[in-house]
Amino acid sequence: MVLSGGERSGGTAALFLAASVLAGCSLPPLSGWRLTPQSGHYAEVGTASWYGPGFTGNATSSGEIYDVADMTAAHQTLPLGTRVVVTNLVNGKSIEVRINDRGPFAKGRIIDLSFAAAHAIDLVDPGTARVRVESIDDGDGPPGTVIYAVQAGSFLDGEKAFALRSDLASRFADVYLSPFRTPDALYYRVRLGPFERRDDATVRAQTLFGRGFSAMVVEEVRR
Repeated sequence: MVLSGGERSGGTAALFLAASVLAGCSLPPLSGWRLTPQSGHYAEVGTASWYGPGFTGNATSSGEIYDVADMTAAHQTLPLGTRVVVTNLVNGKSIEVRINDRGPFAKGRIIDLSFAAAHAIDLVDPGTARVRVESIDDGDGPPGTVIYAVQAGSFLDGEKAFALRSDLASRFADVYLSPFRTPDALYYRVRLGPFERRDDATVRAQTLFGRGFSAMVVEEVRR
């Protein structure tokens, strides 16, 4: 894996922003790590970094091809396919990613985010940040219908989420809060939609991005 938290360029950022709306080696210390055997729930606080775009086109540990615009991450021990929410403890911004690779390989770091995920929580410029990583699993239960939404932000701080929702609601009629509770925290996700077709969600994401807001298309399951 190519570790490139310091690998930043205006051209790369521009390429990512267009794509995102269209669509030292040792194990890290385990201080603060917790895994509940009964539920498999995992939570950890530590340092996150990001990698790519030098890794673009290479196979990840899961066999998938790394893409800077995918919401993915690398972790040393979590099962591949695990979904986690990563919160930047400096600014309170959160992002949901799927573990599809192994790493980081720099001492003291607990997760390596894709460029897209790092950009969403303002981690690209500093290269690293103290984060909270928590596993989530809202896919349990009977089969449901997959729909799409545009996520403009995710916060641990409810006031920040309500402020963003109010700002967006003055411009769009389909803004809503999608709270998500884990065993350890409550996340406030600000979303627009929902949409039955991904293409429709992508159009809304483009509109949102064009007005200066963050935007990414996410999936929801309705039962």
